Amino acid sequence: MPERSGPGFRRRVGPPSRRARVLLLTLGVLAVLFLLFVMFSGFWTDWLWFKSVHYSSVFTTQLWTKIGLFAVFGLFMAVIVGFNLWLAHRLRPPLSAMSVEQQSLDRYRSGLAPFKRWTLIGISLVIGLVAGAAASGQWRTWLLWTNGTSFGVKDAQFGMDVSFYAFELPFYEFVLGFAFSAVIVSLLASVLVHYLYGGLRLQGPGRRASAGAQGHLAVLLGVFVLLKAAAYWLDRYALAVKTGSYKGVGGWTGLRYVDANAFLPAKTILFFVAIICAVLFFLTPIRRTWAPALIGLGLMVLSAVLIGGVYPAIVQQFQVKPNEQAKETPYIQKNIDATRQAYGIADSQVSTYNPANATNADALKPDAQTITDIRLLDPNVVGPTFQQNEAKRKYYAFPKSLDVDRYGAQDTVLGVRELDLNGIQRNWINDHFNYTHGYGVIAAKGNQVDSNGNPVYTESALPTKGAFGPYQQRVYYGEKTTTYSIVGGGYQDIDYTAEDGTPVHSTYDGGSGVSLSNPLTRAAYAVKFAEPQILYSSAIKDGAKVIYDRTPKERVEKVAPWLSIDADPYPVVQAGPDGQPGKVVWVLDGYTTSDGYPFSSKTTLGDVTKDSLTNQRGELLTAANQVNYIRNSVKATVDAYTGEVTLYQWDENDPVLKTWMKAFPDTVKAKAEIPDTLMPHLRYPQDMFKVQRDLLAEYHMTDAGGFFNGTDIWQVPADPTTNSNEVQPPYYLTVRMPDAKAASFSLTTSFTPSGRDNLAAFMSVSADPGPDYGKIRIAKMETDSRALGAKQVQAKFNSDPLVANQLTLLKTGTDSDIEYGNLLTLPVGGGLLNVEPVYLIGRSAKVPVLKKVLATYGNENAVVAVEDNLEKALAKVLGGAVTGASVTPTAPGTTTPTTPTTPTTPTTPTTPTTPTTPTPGAPVTPELQKAIVDVLKAQNDADNAAKAGDWVALGQAQKAQSEAAKALAAAQQKAGLAPSATPSAAATPTGTPSAAPSTAPTGTPTASP
Repeated sequence: MPERSGPGFRRRVGPPSRRARVLLLTLGVLAVLFLLFVMFSGFWTDWLWFKSVHYSSVFTTQLWTKIGLFAVFGLFMAVIVGFNLWLAHRLRPPLSAMSVEQQSLDRYRSGLAPFKRWTLIGISLVIGLVAGAAASGQWRTWLLWTNGTSFGVKDAQFGMDVSFYAFELPFYEFVLGFAFSAVIVSLLASVLVHYLYGGLRLQGPGRRASAGAQGHLAVLLGVFVLLKAAAYWLDRYALAVKTGSYKGVGGWTGLRYVDANAFLPAKTILFFVAIICAVLFFLTPIRRTWAPALIGLGLMVLSAVLIGGVYPAIVQQFQVKPNEQAKETPYIQKNIDATRQAYGIADSQVSTYNPANATNADALKPDAQTITDIRLLDPNVVGPTFQQNEAKRKYYAFPKSLDVDRYGAQDTVLGVRELDLNGIQRNWINDHFNYTHGYGVIAAKGNQVDSNGNPVYTESALPTKGAFGPYQQRVYYGEKTTTYSIVGGGYQDIDYTAEDGTPVHSTYDGGSGVSLSNPLTRAAYAVKFAEPQILYSSAIKDGAKVIYDRTPKERVEKVAPWLSIDADPYPVVQAGPDGQPGKVVWVLDGYTTSDGYPFSSKTTLGDVTKDSLTNQRGELLTAANQVNYIRNSVKATVDAYTGEVTLYQWDENDPVLKTWMKAFPDTVKAKAEIPDTLMPHLRYPQDMFKVQRDLLAEYHMTDAGGFFNGTDIWQVPADPTTNSNEVQPPYYLTVRMPDAKAASFSLTTSFTPSGRDNLAAFMSVSADPGPDYGKIRIAKMETDSRALGAKQVQAKFNSDPLVANQLTLLKTGTDSDIEYGNLLTLPVGGGLLNVEPVYLIGRSAKVPVLKKVLATYGNENAVVAVEDNLEKALAKVLGGAVTGASVTPTAPGTTTPTTPTTPTTPTTPTTPTTPTTPTPGAPVTPELQKAIVDVLKAQNDADNAAKAGDWVALGQAQKAQSEAAKALAAAQQKAGLAPSATPSAAATPTGTPSAAPSTAPTGTPTASP
């Protein structure tokens, strides 16, 4: 299109109009104000949160510490750099004959001249801001240094208290590193200014450096070398916490022979060499020559190479290697002693155990409690069963991994019925106002199932009823509660839906949360949650509060940022005082850690706490991943209704905890203040135990000679019930160790020799609060015991023809899969009993039901039992000896009738009744083995055809499956196994699906496949 022309058209040129300038200025100011408000809202909402949980001192202590470090170190850096820039400009030489180089620099000098002062201030401020921000991140280091508490233990090399390495040395190293940074930046900046103003020249006649530049730079280099001398001196002590790899220990820490006899003297010599070199640099401005200082610097570098590098290599090659064991043994012993002390395993008790292959009634009597409390209900498997039977409403859910606790003398599996927003129609009001909390705790006996294989509930229904009595069932704070809610202000949120479909409401009066009465606060939270409706919604009334950061881990981590938090919070229904209603609290274990314990080997927490259940349980929360000192020093609780966080001192002798308590006073309560109703539910934490068992795989050897030879190294076996190749998790069990008088609630694990699968040792720690709490006992197998490790036990189960037959029959004719529960190893009756529950899981319903119990007692020649319940399994593997101990019988197939109000998943056809178990030693004929293989093949063919959608092949496979089942029945009869009649499949439900087969109690939602 042609441009317009003519007398009436004039192109606008020049600066924008006044209106445009005002508009642009306004938009710029608004953008800056918005950014400032965003930053302010983060600070303001954090302050309000800490104030609401009554831990405002934690926020202010961190804030003022960071501000102080930012100001002091930032100002120090700015002043040092600014002073050296000013001094370099001040010492500039008068400009005389202009060389080509100076002529080219003159235009930069001319352009900078009007802005020299502002340039100096700007550069200093920017460098100071960067340095201050870096220093503020060292607030933990500062607080540990200023509040350090003595360990009362001296290191084996220098005789210094451990607190020097844990609290003081890290701060000295930080200050030294900061000083290095200040000198290096000042040196570089000064060189640039001297060059710009002619103090340093690369071309032209005469001296390359003026007298002023020479003196200035010489002093800076002298300070740098002086700091290097200080670094050499601190490096001497740092050798005690130096980490390397030795004798298969990746985090080996402490001095070895070459460190003590080569590196340590070398550091001392280099310290004095650096002092002399620094003096030579300081004399340079007086002597007006670089030669002595540069010669000294060259000698220092040469000394560092020869004394600090070549000499230690010679010592290692010609003194250590020819007789390494004799040279290294004293230092290995120091490492062993320090590591065992730092990780709390110094008092672990090791005894020799030679497990028998048979037992009798008298031998089993001391282990009656262990046998009675064998946990059949695997908390990591039955979560979906709780979900099916006890969720009751589709907006409630249980975690995949449940928890284990003790109530009275009963080991109990329990789970919290938490809110699941995926089960509702999603909108802002529903998500944050109507559906705000879960409801109740469901519990079941750990050692029993009913006749259908379902849990025997001790607390169930909605609202829950049972053993816990009255308690506050609303759960506003839980592991699955990850969103914010707005409560109170007269608004009634939904507890649950009654049987007739009417919602049951309540108004939150727990007292927690941040008030939204202030418009500024509402605006801040609208920015924080990126939700503008918070600012103007009429649903928010006077008195309304916002609750957020609602998971127990989040809350404890924020109020105690110096703690590492165990991966698995667990719920406790805590009885109320004087007959008042109880409450649900989450219990979390907090660890104090350090990486500065001399001679103690370091371990990576994220690696050693990982096992086959990590993805289900979660990971350890820690600020310092690699440590060489750990204590379970704090027990924390979070009230599931009020969100109140309470920290209790658990380890009263831990110097790291005492240091943090000085830094954050009045945040941790004394151990004596732990309520009596809570104390019985405290337990030894899993992550602490996993760290200790990882160390004890090698550090059970207390003799340096044996450690050097490495002939007795153990490993934690891989979990044989999964395909993850991750190590087996520890299990909470009631067990009596061979050298203990009585059974106790314990955390247990097993070891195998490195590179082999047989059992090397069985380890437990008493988990019950009391005199024996934390006592580690290790039953070490004798070399010729032939005890089976976890992998061998599982292989024995899998390869047993009778087991294969029974498990095949479980799946035959049903759309189900087999899942193995926890493989439990128990020292009973002078031998080792292995028990494993087997669950049947419908592929559609995904609800595990316990159908079989596998058991074996003794070595590879022992009998394997596969029975419907534990009593029968023990009778088979223990024979008549089982009469010496009581066995918990299968509970009756009745539970408290409850009727679900929402449709549940239709059940799969009834499982065929398993055939009569043959007597031990009954022959398994080739025909029976072939029939089993044919049934498995037909089942696999049918599964593959169904997945591929090949209906012709599916029909053929089903025909083959029917023929194989008939052949199996004939083979069973011939082998002396009387097959049961094949049951008819359950009819497909119509309308509202039934929650149980017709044989179940009326209204009871069971999960029988």
